[in-house]
Amino acid sequence: MIGLLARPVVDLLGAFGTGTPPTESPVEAIREASDAIDAVHARGRTAISDIGGVWSGTAADAAIDRAQATQAASVQLSDRGREIAGVTETASHAVRAGAAELRAILDSFLSMASSALPLVATPTGQTVLITVAIDHLGRALGVVERVRGELAVLTARMIELTGADPVPAEARTVDGVSAGSIEILLPDGSTVIAPNPAAADAVRNALTQQGVAYEWGGTTAGRGLDCSGLTQWAYGEAGVDLPRLAQQQSVGMPVGEEGLMPGDLAVWDGHVAMIIGNGQMIEAGDPIGISPIRTTNSSMGFHGFYRPTERTY
Repeated sequence: MIGLLARPVVDLLGAFGTGTPPTESPVEAIREASDAIDAVHARGRTAISDIGGVWSGTAADAAIDRAQATQAASVQLSDRGREIAGVTETASHAVRAGAAELRAILDSFLSMASSALPLVATPTGQTVLITVAIDHLGRALGVVERVRGELAVLTARMIELTGADPVPAEARTVDGVSAGSIEILLPDGSTVIAPNPAAADAVRNALTQQGVAYEWGGTTAGRGLDCSGLTQWAYGEAGVDLPRLAQQQSVGMPVGEEGLMPGDLAVWDGHVAMIIGNGQMIEAGDPIGISPIRTTNSSMGFHGFYRPTERTY
């Protein structure tokens, strides 16, 4: 009976994967390629300098311009390679950590079930064992859902990196959007525009916490966050400090609902959520998840929408 009740968690663990590549780590190979590109860039910089000393005129200027453009592209390619390696490493770590949590949940169930073994033959003992099994399965499913959300965000980031043109992200612009705006690929595959890199990073950070449990007063990413803990952590990781309490996070430039962009905050008396675009926001429910933008939250007073990255003081 114990084996039968443990089977769902065992199956989840078997399907989860280890997070360890079956062959040589691609992360090191990508980083080595970036190092090689950097070495070529250094030699190219010396060569361009030498050309300027022995060749002059229109043709020389054109050749140097082309060489410098190639140099700039090589730097961007190297940087992109390192970021791809970082995303790959983060994804592997997320899977390894999730697998370790699942193993711990399975061990916990087997330990508790073994302790209750003398009572298994009684109706009361069977009821207790089934209840314990359901509780552990729920915890295991929560781990799987959280890691799935983390991997969805990392997958979206990888698509951005592998599909982007050689123009640095900070320089990209979109019609009708100011310079410095950043494209974000959401987990559902849609693309939105954040007003600046800090807002884009804050949204990406917040999305990694999908599926994490709500914890009143919680400030620990990956383990437990409340509403203001989520937004404070997401922006803090992006280099923007926010106050701790929800009602204190009405900082920055007030924004009308028609002008909302990813990274903007919706603030109530006792709640705060982060806009991610396409009419959606991420907030610390139980668990943390995505919901439609709204201005009501129980009986709380709505303070408005704010853009923390554009301070007015």
